[in-house]
Amino acid sequence: MAADMRLPTIRKAVSLSGSAFDRKDLVVPGDVITSDTGFMRGHGTYVDEDKLTASVAGEVQRVDKLICVRPLKTRFNGEVGDVVVGRITEVQQKRWKVETNSRLDSVLLLSSVNLPGGELRRRSAEDELTMREYLQEGDLISAEVQSVFSDGALSLHTRSLKYGKLGQGVLVQLSPSLIKRQKTHFHNLPCGASIILGNNGFVWLYPTPEHQEEEAGGFYTSLEPVSLSDREVISRLRNCLLALAAHKVLLYDTSVLYCYESSVQHQVKDILKPEVMEEIIMLTQQKLLEQEG
Repeated sequence: MAADMRLPTIRKAVSLSGSAFDRKDLVVPGDVITSDTGFMRGHGTYVDEDKLTASVAGEVQRVDKLICVRPLKTRFNGEVGDVVVGRITEVQQKRWKVETNSRLDSVLLLSSVNLPGGELRRRSAEDELTMREYLQEGDLISAEVQSVFSDGALSLHTRSLKYGKLGQGVLVQLSPSLIKRQKTHFHNLPCGASIILGNNGFVWLYPTPEHQEEEAGGFYTSLEPVSLSDREVISRLRNCLLALAAHKVLLYDTSVLYCYESSVQHQVKDILKPEVMEEIIMLTQQKLLEQEG
């Protein structure tokens, strides 16, 4: 078995700018957020001796008089309209249970999916009996949060043709706090692959389809062999995502693409080596700063 041996190297510690340490919006448990009594207490805070104090480590968010702390590492707390990638865990009466990285399993109702062929009609007993032909345990789906139940569980829907069952690709599980909220979370990258950035931290990488089967109603999955070049692109993107997540860089289409471009000079298997990862992430952050500036 081949072993990868590397000599020790002196790595320069990258000094953070002084502003990173002076940020007032980052707190740890016990930090006093404000002593002003005019503010309302939100999630992640408590009152101690008339001072509003953080109970979790995270970012302080203010909405008018309401102050809450958004944890940097947490389970997915879904909101209406969020795009999620999930896995079917159970088939029940008129519904599927879906694992979406939240505290409770999400629910996908039979009435909330497009029937194969795009038929618009009431769901019958025959549809209920053939639910496993649409989706079964272990299938991956992309969906949108339709509503949130009183206990915090999410109700999903796949009524749009861009949602539905996922075919061949790679699932990368990351922290939900690293996914940047955008208008669209479906991206066809110019490198030849497509990406679904789920708000729940599940990211799906797959070859860009040449043509979309609209008649399938979201249940069509191509089983044709994926070419070697596509598999290499997807593998590189997967390692880039892990490198960005390891350095706590926000994930969105631009940051992923810049990281991919910075990694082209290295082999796919070398991207996750610590010294190579640092070099790629530094180049990516420079490109992002240039774009913002």
